[in-house]
Amino acid sequence: MTGAVIEAVGLGMRYRRRDIGWALRDCSFRLPAGRVCALVGPNGAGKSTLLALAAGFLRPTQGTVSVLGTTPGEARGRLGFVAQDKPLYPQLTVTETLWAGAELNPATWDQTTAERIAAPLPAGAKVRTLSGGQRTRLALAVALGKRPELLLLDEPMADLDPLGRHQLMGALMAEAAEHGTSIVMSSHILTELEGACDYLLLVDGGRIRLGGETDDLLAAHTLLTGPVRDLAPHTVIESRTTGRLQTALVRKEGPVETDGWETAEPSLEELLLAHLRSPGAPDLLTPSAAVGSKAAAA
Repeated sequence: MTGAVIEAVGLGMRYRRRDIGWALRDCSFRLPAGRVCALVGPNGAGKSTLLALAAGFLRPTQGTVSVLGTTPGEARGRLGFVAQDKPLYPQLTVTETLWAGAELNPATWDQTTAERIAAPLPAGAKVRTLSGGQRTRLALAVALGKRPELLLLDEPMADLDPLGRHQLMGALMAEAAEHGTSIVMSSHILTELEGACDYLLLVDGGRIRLGGETDDLLAAHTLLTGPVRDLAPHTVIESRTTGRLQTALVRKEGPVETDGWETAEPSLEELLLAHLRSPGAPDLLTPSAAVGSKAAAA
């Protein structure tokens, strides 16, 4: 599809437990189709809540979220969702789990893809005997076998060893490239996300603080190192001074004067950590991520 696969307007979710309260509040953004999106943020920022709302497992307290041009409930047959706890039937074997996936999704099921992802697993082993990493692989096999238009993954690689993460990340990228599947993946493994994801949503304080194409967000910022001085007119995200040297991450507001300064484009990790350490920094959403922008309406 074209347009937005997820669009949230004033989205809020409040839990009754006093120690949680508002998980999301006044959260607005768009995610264009065909992107591989990294959903990042600190623990408790609302990443899992946002994915559960998009999957239709929670109802928002306020605001709206549309998925694939309709409500999350109506879109459920067209999306795949792998939660952190990888819910699978413990009494079924690997083969039986794939059979169940085929029975539940007869119109779209791709047995070849499901078997390829699940190939390293012992076919006759029951789910309850599998390791955490093996259950992750099986859950992804079912999700990809469904051939979804949108795939939502909540910390999918947390139980995998480095080789397993590399293999499954490759499978996800191949899926996105071959079938145009839109993928939203929450993770704390920033180094792997940087090479795989072309879109970014940073959730913090219950809202989206950074959103848009990864390259555009990085290009909008510059790391400056040099003698202490006023950095106006640029927006300073974070600044540290050591002796006579100042190191600052700034959002560029026009040309950057390089006289006496070293400049560099930040890495994704540097960009995210600077924003997380500076909660007062202004939000930035590129036109494709901003609700109501001209680019969003195109």
